[in-house]
Amino acid sequence: MKRKSINRITRRIKGSNQGNQQRPAAPADNSLWSRTLATFNDCSDLTQSSLNHKHIHFLYFDHLLDKDTLNREVMQPLEEIPEEELSSFLQNEQFEELQTSEDITEKIVQGFIAVFLEKDKVFVTNLYGPQTRSVEESETESTILGNHDAFIESTSVNLSLIRRRLKTPRLKVITLYAGEISRTEITLTYIEGLVDKELLQNVKERINDVEVDAILDSPMFIQMIDDAPYSFFPQYFDSERPDVVIRNLCKGKIAGFAANSPTAFLAPSNFFDFFHSPDDWSQRWAISSATRLLRMLAFFITLTFTAFYVAVTTYHYEMIPEALIIGLAESRNKVPFTPLIEALLMEITIELLREAGARLPTKIGQTIGIVGGIVIGQSAVQAGLVSNTLIIAVAISAIASFVMPNYTLSAGLRIARFGLILLAGALGNYGLLLGIVILLIHLSTLSSLSTPYFNPIAPLHPRELLRAILRPPYGSQSMRPTQARTHNKDDIKSIGARNNE
Repeated sequence: MKRKSINRITRRIKGSNQGNQQRPAAPADNSLWSRTLATFNDCSDLTQSSLNHKHIHFLYFDHLLDKDTLNREVMQPLEEIPEEELSSFLQNEQFEELQTSEDITEKIVQGFIAVFLEKDKVFVTNLYGPQTRSVEESETESTILGNHDAFIESTSVNLSLIRRRLKTPRLKVITLYAGEISRTEITLTYIEGLVDKELLQNVKERINDVEVDAILDSPMFIQMIDDAPYSFFPQYFDSERPDVVIRNLCKGKIAGFAANSPTAFLAPSNFFDFFHSPDDWSQRWAISSATRLLRMLAFFITLTFTAFYVAVTTYHYEMIPEALIIGLAESRNKVPFTPLIEALLMEITIELLREAGARLPTKIGQTIGIVGGIVIGQSAVQAGLVSNTLIIAVAISAIASFVMPNYTLSAGLRIARFGLILLAGALGNYGLLLGIVILLIHLSTLSSLSTPYFNPIAPLHPRELLRAILRPPYGSQSMRPTQARTHNKDDIKSIGARNNE
C-alpha cells in the first residue's frame, strides 16, 4: 500500500505512451505546461503524470528523485486533500512557485518535481535523492591506522563527513556552478578566520572564468584552474579522505568538491604536500619523520636511478668499482643495444605492464604484473637483449615510484624519468645534472593559486621546511604554513571575541 497512489498515477501515462519512445510534439497552446514539454521534447526518461479529477499534472525525472519521499510528501497528500484546499497546500514553504518555463526546466533537471495546477500555476519542490554507494574505505589512500571512511559521489554526504568532525559555525560552504551544459556544482569549504580572503576570491574568479561544456569530476576540473596547465606536476592536492581535508582546512586552506566526484581538491598546495600520508599523523613522530625521508629518497631514486645507469655505462666507466665492472662487462657482452636503447626498451615494457595491471580486473592484473615482470625480465636477459644490472636498476626505480603516496605525482615522475634518461644518454652525467637543474628551476617557477609551489624552499622558510620534511610532535604544531596563512588579523580577533561571548 506504500506506493499505491504513485503507481496508479504513473500507470496512466505509461499506458498512453506505449509504442512511442519519443515525446510528442508540444501542443499548440502557449501555457507553461506546453512550453516546458516543448523544452523536454524527445526526453523519453521524463515522467508525466496527473490527477485528472483535480486538474493537477506532474513533470519529473524518476531516476533523480527519492521515490519514497515523492509518494509520502507529494502524491499521497495531493490525492487525499479536497480540491478547494489545493492552493493553500501548495503555498507551504516546501513548495516554490515559478513563473517561467526556463526556471521550471532548470529545477526539473536538478531533481525537483514540478506540480502544474491548471497548467499555468507551477510549484516545485526538491526531492533529489538518486541512489548512491555507501561510505567505504579509500582504495587509493589506504591507511594502517586512523580513519577508514572516504568520500563518495554525493556532495551532501561528503559535507556531512566533514561537519561531523568539525562542529563549528566557522566552517563555511559556498556553491558555484561551472560547465555550460553540465552546470556542475563546485562546492568550496573553508574555515572563517583561517582562510586568506584574497585566495578565496581568486578561487571564485577562476571557477567563474571556466569555459567548458561539461565537468565530470574534480581531477578534471582542477586542471582547468591550474596556474601552469602544461606542467606535469600536479598543482592542487587531491584526496578522498575526510581527515586529510580537515587537517588542511585547519591550516587555512580551501577544499573543493565537484558534484558526482569522490575526490576533493585542496588549495593552495605545495610540492611537499604530496609526500605526506594519512599514516603520518597516526604514528609516532619519529617513525613518521623517518618514513617521510624514505619517500623523498624514493622520489630521487625513481627519478634518477635508471638515468644514472645509462650515463655511467655509456660515458663514465671509471666511476664503477673494480669489483663490479667485470660482472657488468660480462652481462653487457651479448647485448646488441646501447645502454640508452636498452634502458628505454625496459622502461617502456615496465610502463606497459603497469598500465595492463591497472586496466585489467584486480586478480588478473596482479598476475600480469608479477608473472609478466619475472618472465619477460628473465627471458630478455637470457636472450641477450638486456643486462642483469639494468633489470635491477629498472626494478628498483619502479618499486620506488610505488612509494609515492599520491598517484598524480607518481604519474608525473614517470614522464620526467624518460626525459632524464634521454639527457643522460646524450650527455652523460652532465646531461643528468642539467635535467635535475631544469626540474628545480621549473618547480621554483610554478605556483599554486598564485602562491609559490616550491614553498618553503623558494622562498626559503627554514623552520617551515623542517616541518614539511619531518613530522614534529603534536605539542609543537601550532604554526600554519606561510603559503596559506591569513592576513585577516582583525577577523580572527572578532571571531574569537564572538565565540567567547
